[in-house]
Amino acid sequence: MEISINSLQERDAEELFEFEKNNRLFFEQMVPSRGEDYYNFETFKIRHKELLTEQQENKSKFYLIKDNSDKIIGRINLVDIDTTNDIAEVGYRVGQEYGGKGIGARALKLLLETEIIVKKIKAKTTTNNIASQRVLEKNGFKQVSTSDEFKMNGKKLQFIDYILEL
Repeated sequence: MEISINSLQERDAEELFEFEKNNRLFFEQMVPSRGEDYYNFETFKIRHKELLTEQQENKSKFYLIKDNSDKIIGRINLVDIDTTNDIAEVGYRVGQEYGGKGIGARALKLLLETEIIVKKIKAKTTTNNIASQRVLEKNGFKQVSTSDEFKMNGKKLQFIDYILEL
């Protein structure tokens, strides 16, 4: 499957909301919930506009991962861009039906091929998210630390911190 990453646009709000809503339970198995309000379309639209403003101010770069029919199958973001310290953080999520197909790794590779204005990129995943660990390691990220244990969905987990030096 061919994929592309496309900058987040205002017109993407409705389709992105549906993507997030349809994959909510899947995503919440691996990452903390975004809360009930996030899944109210009126609230979502406000948050969407805030992201677009943040992107316009070059504080973050938000991308949609799309298949060859232009359908949203995931998202990948470069956030907390700090040009003073040359560092940013990457985050991504791929819809449940597209997992295990190498889409996350390819999307991250595409992101790394865009114009990145920092020299270091941080990432974080949980100890139970083996797929995400593979995505990062396949793209050259190195594990640097793990957090103290915390409980999520009744499981004891840790965050694993990664870094990529460009």
